[in-house]
Amino acid sequence: MTSRAGDLKATAASEGLRIGPLAGIRVIELGSLLAGPFTGRLLGDMGAEIIKVEAPGQPDPIRDWGKARYEGRSLWWPVQSRNKKCVTLNLREAHGQELLLRLVEQADVVTENFRPGTLERWNIGYEQMSAVNPGIVLARISGYGQTGPYASRAGFASVSEAMGGIRHINGFPGEAPPRMHLSLGDSLAGMFAAQGILSALYWRDAGGGGFGQVVDVSLMEAAFALLESTVPEYDRLGIVRGPQGTNLKGIAPSNIFRSRDEKWMVIAANADGVFRRLCEAIGRPELADDERFATHLARGDNQDEIEGIVADWARGCDAAEIDRILNEAGVICGPIYTIEDIFEDPQFRAREMLLEHVDPEFGPYIGPGIVPKLTRTPGAVRWSATWEEGSHNREVYGGLLGLGDDEVAELRKEGVL
Repeated sequence: MTSRAGDLKATAASEGLRIGPLAGIRVIELGSLLAGPFTGRLLGDMGAEIIKVEAPGQPDPIRDWGKARYEGRSLWWPVQSRNKKCVTLNLREAHGQELLLRLVEQADVVTENFRPGTLERWNIGYEQMSAVNPGIVLARISGYGQTGPYASRAGFASVSEAMGGIRHINGFPGEAPPRMHLSLGDSLAGMFAAQGILSALYWRDAGGGGFGQVVDVSLMEAAFALLESTVPEYDRLGIVRGPQGTNLKGIAPSNIFRSRDEKWMVIAANADGVFRRLCEAIGRPELADDERFATHLARGDNQDEIEGIVADWARGCDAAEIDRILNEAGVICGPIYTIEDIFEDPQFRAREMLLEHVDPEFGPYIGPGIVPKLTRTPGAVRWSATWEEGSHNREVYGGLLGLGDDEVAELRKEGVL
């Protein structure tokens, strides 16, 4: 069996030099808001062709998400939907389902983040997709996964972070567990989905005989995956790790310290060699051989004392001085940045992490750069998001599926597009 990617190998190789390593991979993005669209954004940044499907008259709510407005527009949409071709399609209608399967025939990947069972109710589940294209990879992102007693529940990032275990260990002992002021669970799920998609595509083309498969990503499990040693700690020792505030219990010195000019600095010198360099840098070389602090375990047992010593030193220096002294000494150190600080930092500029986008309505703006960096086939922001719903209908339905203008107009009149 020959895959689309195999058929387009030569073209993709040449295009990859210009628009990224995933040139030649076509992704159909279903769903809305963050987890599914973030997956598409990551793949699009690396050169994949992303065809974003929205219901006619019921677009992705992220177009209007959040309170911050510029020129009357939300700034969520242009970042999350960059590099995407937007089409409208009513998946609840039989004709819309037929058109989706025709798109699937021409695609490598479909992403969706509906509640489990939704695609099956619309007769466009993996069974129907793989029947028209055995090589299709279907990435399914949901709150709890496609199986298990919670599969049918609706899921948001906030609950996934709570039930996945990361909310409990965040914050300060005895206080309400706070959430990060971001949709972390959605973004984590999107990253795992992109990883799963790339793994499935590699297997399909390298050893899977051209066959695709389902990539099943749970927001809850994506959060759970970050828990490090907390699982065996509970299993073998009965330890329920809780919040620790600004440090890690038993890992010292590694904390935030306030400078003389009232800025917070992270100083992390918990490894033996780094700790010795810290002691030299702050003018206390004798501490490196003090039995209370000479080893990793000893410093953990005397965490408050050693971090108090570092805090006293930091309070006598401005933040810039702390940063200079410790980094010159080879001690891991850095300030806690606001987004304003990030805009002023030369490292972010040098690494092209603050990229100019050009919005079709309000012009130039700065958006986030591409992660990771590839030396031969770097990713790129090829265009910012378009605002017109169905802006690429003519290109996709006419160019890809071969529909005439009259057919497209009739489908729009029927409410299919």
